[in-house]
Amino acid sequence: MASHSAVLGVGGGIAAYKAAELARQLMERGFAVNVVMTAAAQEFVRPLTFAALTGRKVVTEMFGNGGADEVLASSVEHIRVAEENQILVIAPATADLLARFAHGLANDFLTTLYLAFEGPVVLAPAMNSAMWNHPATQANLEILRQRGHHILPPDAGPLACGTTGPGRLPEPARIAEFALRVLTQRHDLDGETILITAGPTREPLDPVRFISNRSSGKMGYAIAEAAAQRGARAVLVSGPVQLEPPAGVELVRVQTAREMRDAVLKHLAESSIIVKTAAVADYHVANVPSQKVKKTAMRLSLELDPTPDILAEVGLEIERRASGQLLIGFAAETENVVAEARRKLQAKKCDMVVANDVSADGTGFESDENEVVLALRTGEVTPLARASKRVLADQILDQALKLRLALHKSR
Repeated sequence: MASHSAVLGVGGGIAAYKAAELARQLMERGFAVNVVMTAAAQEFVRPLTFAALTGRKVVTEMFGNGGADEVLASSVEHIRVAEENQILVIAPATADLLARFAHGLANDFLTTLYLAFEGPVVLAPAMNSAMWNHPATQANLEILRQRGHHILPPDAGPLACGTTGPGRLPEPARIAEFALRVLTQRHDLDGETILITAGPTREPLDPVRFISNRSSGKMGYAIAEAAAQRGARAVLVSGPVQLEPPAGVELVRVQTAREMRDAVLKHLAESSIIVKTAAVADYHVANVPSQKVKKTAMRLSLELDPTPDILAEVGLEIERRASGQLLIGFAAETENVVAEARRKLQAKKCDMVVANDVSADGTGFESDENEVVLALRTGEVTPLARASKRVLADQILDQALKLRLALHKSR
């Protein structure tokens, strides 16, 4: 017996064929799935496919083709469907659907249902890269994001139009898992402010060059998303990355280590948990020239000074104030992962250090997955098995809450 109910809205794009697998994935996770198709979606996939998979009627039009009684019943069916289901999942969410949702247009069953639906909304966009990057689409996404909807950005890769770039519908299993997480999200962080840093910093060499690293920011963004979905006020201080900010997160954009330090200290006092995932540059140029350095055949030497050690400074400040704030650091290592995690835990006065081997295949920098080990101030070392960074984000927050309780009892 299904424990959840979802409306699966299918938009008119080539990725509509993946919605059939999405319906199956949702059902495997305990959803009763009610499919609503736009007219354009029916040009790609037939309604019978979804009816056979779900065992339920597929809604394809606003008004029935029968007599007056059928027309009257169908005219209010969008209200009934909206009231009887817990979550609305749109996949693929085409550029047209995003625009109509953003501006409240209701000229078919799906858009009318959207206006009547009061539960959480998950949008999985899929379209050509140029359409995705168009300012109008991005503006519509921002409206929907501010409305509190949960947006799963498209994957990058080869597209049906022959180009390569962002626009691919995420894998159905990932969408289904995302929808389940949205629907069953906990609120164990209500009333808390969690400060997260993410991504790299950029330290200028001259007006056009800089020192940086390979950090994508994905782990920090995943933690910010998890914190917000669990009820926290999530403040995300981010270096330059190619990621959309998660729904409900306060984003502070920075470039340099100095800017990141200033932003962290500004929000430190109001934060109960500080999570430092950012890969902050260790050095910056002592004297940055005002003009571009010209290339010559001569060897170039640079004088580099250390950047601020933000984690150590925050650790000292928390210790000085005895505030009870929880400090979580990250360590990207290539060897001796556990030993380095323990060393950093002590040296930076952290309560937890999350460490991983960035030389491993398929995890770490730029990857959607990770495999980490947690070194805790209580002396424990807890490994977390390889999983998506979003799954690990919840596991790290779970461990943080357990650790805080244990530290509180030991005082």
